[in-house]
This record gives sequence, C-alpha cells and structure tokens, in this order.
Amino acid sequence: MENTLIVRADQAERLIADPAAAVALLADLDVLTANRSTFLDGADGAPPHFHTRASELLFVLDGTLQVLLDRDVTTLERGDLLVVPPRVPHAFGAARGADADVLCVFTPGMGRFDYYRLLDRVGRGEADPAEIGASRDRFDNHYVDSRAWAAAR
Repeated sequence: MENTLIVRADQAERLIADPAAAVALLADLDVLTANRSTFLDGADGAPPHFHTRASELLFVLDGTLQVLLDRDVTTLERGDLLVVPPRVPHAFGAARGADADVLCVFTPGMGRFDYYRLLDRVGRGEADPAEIGASRDRFDNHYVDSRAWAAAR
C-alpha cells in the first residue's frame, strides 16, 4: 500500500471562482497531478499553451470537449482520451451547446495545485494576472497565441 492515495469526492478541494468552470483538485504527487474540471456550455478551460516537461492526459467523463492540438481544432466526446506530449500547443473548453466533465492528469507532477489556486485567486480578484505569466517555468505552463483556437472559440 506504499504510495497509495485515495481521494474521496467529497473531500477534494474545489475551486469555483469561475462559476462556468469548476476544478476539483484530486492528486498532486511527484509522479502525477490530477484534477477534475467541469465546464458549462461553451466555457473556456485552458487557453493555448504547452508544457516542456509534462505530458497531459484528458479523459472526457461526460459531454463534449473542444480541443486545440498544435494548429488543429477537434472535439472529444464522452469516453474519448487524449494524451498531449511535451511541447505540443493545446487548449480546451466545453463545446458550444454542451457541458464537459474532464479528468486531467499531468505526468510528472510538479506541485500544480498551487497553479490552480493562483488561477482561482486571479479569478476572484485577489491576485494580479501577471503572476500567472511569471509562474510559467515553475508550473511548466507556457502560453502561446493560436489563430485556429481564436477562430474556433
């Protein structure tokens, strides 16, 4: 049972500064970080970005998720899985006309819960948005522009 973790749904920390995009923090270990994000109809999730060290897995638990993969925009439906390797630009949000419930896993983990908490504080007006950009190396989130994503959203 060493390195075993159980997180009960009712005990997960929930970040709800954005009422259209709630995040439940599930696990933040050296080997992985996991959260469950729920996006209401057409709500944005993550803007275009890439990671230099981490792979990101998205599993659609329910609904429809619109995603950017490099320069292509596609949709994932309930039960679909996507793994984005390091350095591939990507973004995601609920498709218009649909909600999306998504399990998101990063490997390796790297203390990302503090990143989600920062986003939540910015959303509540308690932190400066510039802190997000300043944290890019610490949390391995590097934002990029995407014409394809802007046109799709």
